[in-house]
Amino acid sequence: MSAWLGTGPLTHGRITLRPFTPDDADALARVVGDPERFRWTSGVPTDVRSSRAWIETALADPSSRVAFAVVDDGRLVGSTSYYEIDPENLSTAIGYTFYTESAQGTIVNPTAKFLLMRHAFEECEAVRLVWHTHEQNARSRAAIAKLGASFEGLLHKHRRHRGGWRTTALYAMTDDDWPAAKELLSERISNSP
Repeated sequence: MSAWLGTGPLTHGRITLRPFTPDDADALARVVGDPERFRWTSGVPTDVRSSRAWIETALADPSSRVAFAVVDDGRLVGSTSYYEIDPENLSTAIGYTFYTESAQGTIVNPTAKFLLMRHAFEECEAVRLVWHTHEQNARSRAAIAKLGASFEGLLHKHRRHRGGWRTTALYAMTDDDWPAAKELLSERISNSP
């Protein structure tokens, strides 16, 4: 287990982030639907077999990644994680995020990210959170920016992606930025149905 960040659960309203278990494979297999919607994301599970493998990999090294099942009103609708966990420097990345189509564009992602950010900054005293996304993933980049993260630049040939290399857009937020971002996110969450 990641001693610094822990494993949850984290809850706000109808959204809960909780650790994955092997029993989640069936529900996770139903999240993706059309894999083409996830062309910017590598390795999303698309069936029960790949979901079992995905969960096993996600749970394999809790010192470097803490994966959460995102549950909306009792139904597993996706995943998000802390990764690149660096307790010495009080920083971590947030990602490995994907949601079922019906959850996209809803309150699910801002609430999940609010929970991760609040926990990291307020309970774990993180000083820096980062997000990585494919430079061409406009939807992800817009969602990250709406959280209050700042674009810090492009990382060329940063990750392998579908037989080639991905240029990664890097975003970050520090503990100094968190109070203003928290206020905006809290308002956004409370004003959504």
